[in-house]
Order: sequence, then C-alpha cells, then structure tokens
Amino acid sequence: MKKKRVIETTEGFREEATVEQYDVMQRGLRDRGLMETKSILKAGISSGRVLELGPGPGYLGLEWLQETENTSLVGVDISPAMIAVAERNRKEYGLQERAEYLHATVMDIPLENESVDAVFSNGSLHEWENPGRVIDEIYRVLKPGGKFFISDLKRSMNVLILLFMKLMVKGKAVKRGLETSVRAAYTAHEITAVFSGTRFGTCSIKETPFGIEIAGSK
Repeated sequence: MKKKRVIETTEGFREEATVEQYDVMQRGLRDRGLMETKSILKAGISSGRVLELGPGPGYLGLEWLQETENTSLVGVDISPAMIAVAERNRKEYGLQERAEYLHATVMDIPLENESVDAVFSNGSLHEWENPGRVIDEIYRVLKPGGKFFISDLKRSMNVLILLFMKLMVKGKAVKRGLETSVRAAYTAHEITAVFSGTRFGTCSIKETPFGIEIAGSK
C-alpha cells in the first residue's frame, strides 16, 4: 500500500546549530562528488543568469558556477540563517561577484518577469506549501525557451537506501529531518498531476534510486 504523504514544515532549518550541521552534511556530499551538478548541466543549464530555489548552504549553485563560464546565480531561500552560511561559502569559493542570495518565499519570487535563463532546485520541492504556485512562478521568471531542473527525494525510496543515507549524515536534527523529508516527498505520479495544473502543463520525470528528477522548458 502506498504511503500517505506527511507534510513537512515550510520554514526550513532556522536554528543556527542545525543549519551548521546541515552545512557539514552538504559539504560532505560535495566532497564525495554527490551533488546534482552534472544532472543540471545535462539538462542544458550551462549559461546565463540562473535562479536557484532553496539553495541552503549554497554548495550546488557554487559548484555549478565553477563548472560554467560567464554565468551568474541568484538564490532564494526562506531561512536567513541558511543565507548567512551560503554567503560565507560564496566567499570561500571566491564567487562574491557572481552569486547573490535573497531572503524570500519561493511562492513569491522577488524577480522580474522573464528575467532568468534557467531555474534549478534540489531537495526543497517537498517543502513548498503550494508546489503548483511555485511552478507557475518559475514559468513567470523564465525567459522564453528557458529551462528548469528540479530534483528531490521520493517517498517510495527503498528502505535500505534510506538507511544508508541516514548512516551518511551526522546530527540528530539532520537525521530526523531526512526522515520527515522522505515522508513529505512526492511520487512521480503526484508530480505529473501537479504540473498538469500549471502553465507548463507537462514535464519530463526521471526516477533515480534516491529520488526524482524533473526537467522541462518554457
């Protein structure tokens, strides 16, 4: 029987101690080469001004900037504490001139219409209070022909894979957050239904052992 989705908080990590634990986890994933950078590039996102939704400590976007040339990044996150860590990491990468972070909700992206060439997001879809509205916001800020790539966990994840992921992360709050995130994640069928009610209408969905990859263009 399919597990029912259990909604997670839409406010993200806010306590500084938990944010620092999450930063350590994400840094570890980066060091192991487990970021989604290659998938984003494979989706055709490799140039221009790009928006990242829910950048957290910023590693994915910063890695993407390192892999591309003449590009810039705008990150939108609901957590001021997470933005502070992303700005710190931006300085470590030496990318202060190419990356900026805005404190806002992804349901009301503070950017002009048709102002970015692409949008990507990893690990935040399950936190979006109204995913259809966020997807329509993505459509609004994308230039014609602009691409998007969204990846996240999936609720149907194999129990052994989830156990492996829990062993990989440290900190009780982060482990607990992983569990609640999986319970709040979507299935491919649910994502298809969400997109059918948006201005995009359709999308490409690929399932991986760890989650779901969603791609498309305006």
